[in-house]
Amino acid sequence: MSAERDRLSEAPYGRAPWLRWGPYLSERGWGTVREDYSVSGDAWGFFPHDHARSRAYRWNEDGLAGICDDRQTLCFALALWNGRDPILKERIFGLTGTEGNHGEDAKEYWWYLDSTPTHSWMRWRYMYPQAEFPYGRLLHENRSRGKLEPEFELVDTGVFDDGRYWEITTDYAKTSPEELLIRISVRNAGPETATIDVLPTLWFRNTWSWHPGTPKPSISLEGAALAAEHADLGRRVLSPSGSPEALFCENETNTRRLFGVPSPARYPKDAIGDHVISGAPTVNPDLRGTKASFRYRLEVAAGKSTVIELRLAKDAGLGADFDQIMQARAREADEFYAELAPARTGADEVLVLRQALAGMLWSKQFYHYDVRQWLDGDPAGPRPPDARRVGRNSEWTHLNNRDVISMPTSGSTRGTPHGISPSIASRSPTSTPSLRSRS
Repeated sequence: MSAERDRLSEAPYGRAPWLRWGPYLSERGWGTVREDYSVSGDAWGFFPHDHARSRAYRWNEDGLAGICDDRQTLCFALALWNGRDPILKERIFGLTGTEGNHGEDAKEYWWYLDSTPTHSWMRWRYMYPQAEFPYGRLLHENRSRGKLEPEFELVDTGVFDDGRYWEITTDYAKTSPEELLIRISVRNAGPETATIDVLPTLWFRNTWSWHPGTPKPSISLEGAALAAEHADLGRRVLSPSGSPEALFCENETNTRRLFGVPSPARYPKDAIGDHVISGAPTVNPDLRGTKASFRYRLEVAAGKSTVIELRLAKDAGLGADFDQIMQARAREADEFYAELAPARTGADEVLVLRQALAGMLWSKQFYHYDVRQWLDGDPAGPRPPDARRVGRNSEWTHLNNRDVISMPTSGSTRGTPHGISPSIASRSPTSTPSLRSRS
């Protein structure tokens, strides 16, 4: 058997928790039913994209190329800034059900390129414009079109003309069930030297704000690494290559920005973004919090790439065998899929099979939804509106879900946790899919 099949044989009987860490973090959590506490049941309006960078989620988290443990206690994902956008790129942008002329629609390009079932090897890719991301234009153009007209896509705005975009590829490899290696490759596809900020980010899902007395975890700087401490999860350390700047804040809502009242946290959830974009003194100078980023400011020549390496483990350091393990897990993935493909399957068909399964495997999500608690409200929060008790999902009081489930979707998924489908292109895991591929 291949090495991946050996790992799969260990997982079901608890001999090795190979599935404890995986891509259980959605690319988009805003506008979902679980986060809706409105009177009218308008999830899109209650928690829009504009709130996501500033408001702590109650039931889940989101991020780009994100991973977490199977209880979504500790999360890791990418944040990006092209030097022109008004906000960090931390999650997928899309149109709500009423904004798109064909309903809700992701207006980004990302691909699940590869994964083994134990997530011991994974690859993800995203295309980020070097020009300012056209949030307003995408909204205006699609809102003004009728249902019989085509959708106005990101590529139609011209931001990718002349190849002026960043190709961000993230590879994950597990050294052991509790240790992950991370390689972020940043390629400048454009015709000129360009600069980008890449911020690998580590944070705890906010579980302490809703119930008084819940222990609050912490992330602090130890040497060159981020050390995360949690009462249940224990200790995890994110070690970086190079000498990036470490930035800290809290995964707490910026109530001043959203609601015009003082924020309980001095350095709230959007503090790192405000600091990177405007230089605001919004990050914690004591170098601790519940959310932290390494800031890499990269200048990359036209057509060239640069690489960032990180290791998430119980101890510090990248490890001397980083490259060897990356290569071994990629090779083992090849061996696993070679075994899986039926006899006489052509090479192109194997690649289609492989990436289709990658899309399924990357679409696993931590799904946290206690409907009774959602109806009754939290001790530290306001009483939910009475209209909720006869609204959507009110009869699901038997549901008390804190599991990882597979959530591949297509089109609108009313009432499910995430309504934006992943883009899946039937291409080699090492190739660059066409920007015309769509959700």
